[in-house]
Amino acid sequence: MQLSKARDKIYMDVVTGSFGYIGKYITQKLISSGKRVKTITTHPDKPNPFGNDVKAYPYNFDNPELLINVLKGCETLFNTYWVRFNYVKQSFENALRNTDMLFDSARKAGIKKIVHIGVTNCSESDALPYYRGKALQEKMLKELGIPYSIIRPTLVFGKEDILVNNIAWTIRRFPLVPIFGSGDYKVQPVFVKDVASIAVECAQKNTSETLDAIGPETFTYEEMLRVMASVLNRDVKFIHVWPDIGIFLGKIIGLFVNDVLLTKDELQGLMANKLTSQQAPNGKTKFTEWLKANKGIVGERYTSELDRHFRWKRSS
Repeated sequence: MQLSKARDKIYMDVVTGSFGYIGKYITQKLISSGKRVKTITTHPDKPNPFGNDVKAYPYNFDNPELLINVLKGCETLFNTYWVRFNYVKQSFENALRNTDMLFDSARKAGIKKIVHIGVTNCSESDALPYYRGKALQEKMLKELGIPYSIIRPTLVFGKEDILVNNIAWTIRRFPLVPIFGSGDYKVQPVFVKDVASIAVECAQKNTSETLDAIGPETFTYEEMLRVMASVLNRDVKFIHVWPDIGIFLGKIIGLFVNDVLLTKDELQGLMANKLTSQQAPNGKTKFTEWLKANKGIVGERYTSELDRHFRWKRSS
């Protein structure tokens, strides 16, 4: 009995960002299989929804010895760490330096497998810094010398999602909704729980691999917006606008909600069909079915990127 209790307290998996989005669902999946998790997070003092099953630590990028100590004794690192855009002291360059330190610390701590969340269609030669940076993250991992699984999701959707939620928010609140350019570029939404399941399954393999995580449905961007409007029972008029005008409108809305609604690089990536894959779908959840089941909550409130990552404070 004492040995069983001791084993129950062992933390074999580390997840970056268990209190965030994809990391939260990876953590849920691990806990449901009877595991306990360490998380490394920007906000270790955030409310912990997992209780004693998750122990939180700061990233400690400025003190690698502390980071190594957190990772010691664990077998698998699930990495979701990245940044969406440059903001204040956050930059793609800093994120790459931090990633390098994280991976090197994992190697020194004896981590046996790293499961890394990337993005589809990234390339080291990409003109878009988000995608180029994600490709450089992958290069670091491949050169590390320990087994890895790189999982590249397309457009991830779920209750905490920012992009899909805020599209729904605009559909709920505005009579006119812009479609950038032709609207015929494609998306293949994948459910966040499916991404988490794929990540946890890959952790069991001793070999290295790179694969996409994609859902079973494909839409053009315009089709996706029209499906959302229909499910949300909103009679809106969609208007095609030049991409630069769309970004300008997004900035105007961003001023009112005090947030970054959409960046130019994100729009260029979307219009370049980067949120698609040639691989056969491995996600099971249909976006249309999930949307119908959650139509009462999707887009009811605006979700702020800056509030989530920069302006959060524990209530006193």
